[in-house]
Amino acid sequence: MLQACQIIERVATSEVTVLVTGESGTGKEVLARALHELSERASGPFVAINCAAIPENLLESELFGHEKGAFTGAVRQTIGKIEQADKGTLFLDEIGDMPLALQAKLLRFLQDRLIERVGGRSQIKVDVRIVSATNKSLKAMIEEATFREDLYYRLEEVGVHIPPLREREGDAVLLAKYFVQRFAKELDKPVRGFTNDALVAVASYNWPGNVRELENRIKRAIVLADGKLITVQDLDIVSGEAEPAFPTLKQSRERAEFAAVKQALELSDDNVSAAAKLLGVSRPTLYDLMKSFNLRE
Repeated sequence: MLQACQIIERVATSEVTVLVTGESGTGKEVLARALHELSERASGPFVAINCAAIPENLLESELFGHEKGAFTGAVRQTIGKIEQADKGTLFLDEIGDMPLALQAKLLRFLQDRLIERVGGRSQIKVDVRIVSATNKSLKAMIEEATFREDLYYRLEEVGVHIPPLREREGDAVLLAKYFVQRFAKELDKPVRGFTNDALVAVASYNWPGNVRELENRIKRAIVLADGKLITVQDLDIVSGEAEPAFPTLKQSRERAEFAAVKQALELSDDNVSAAAKLLGVSRPTLYDLMKSFNLRE
């Protein structure tokens, strides 16, 4: 996450297009907004559009706008999202769901920065920075011929990947404490923190819905909490969804030693002398560790 944030800080002042990837709920739009706010376009608009939430037959009009009478129901001229974002940033969320025909039109815009409204005949110049996001593998879609390769390289001049919350050790607890402070104030509730078992549950739960799920559970827990501390019951994390107990220091040490020994053997092609040198231990010590971890074979 630190690396992702550093990339955002470094590219914010440039005009490169940025593609943010990551699972649903990881905070792709949050980073896109941060990029906008750190850029020289911060005083301009930040316009977001979810390509998956708008029907295919309406998406072109939403993006490029339309003239009066362009189609049934077009009773007046409408400015599209691209024009609305002029002098600012346009955030294309779930870009992987954009239809192929519209991908071609978006590519043309990225090349010449000119648009034509649906039903219009004049070209309109727009000064906008494009930031897009997806939870899909665009490279896999290119192989399946469902996403244009030339558009992909236009959109990903710089790529930023946000790892899922389950891979961000310590972040769940950090974010949970932040959300408690934020929502307790917004909802005017006396909640100040968590019981110990609730914090353990937050730290050990897998969070399949990522930060969005964490945010929703904390907000719900604040509404339901009876006292000043959120409990496991308030979080509604049922038994089996989280680790039953926090690992002991001995268990943590054993896990770390096992991972280090295994990686050293992999890097040295199972050469025990070389692995021992990587680990900074003697061969007999490494043999003992391998025996304890059933790694001798």
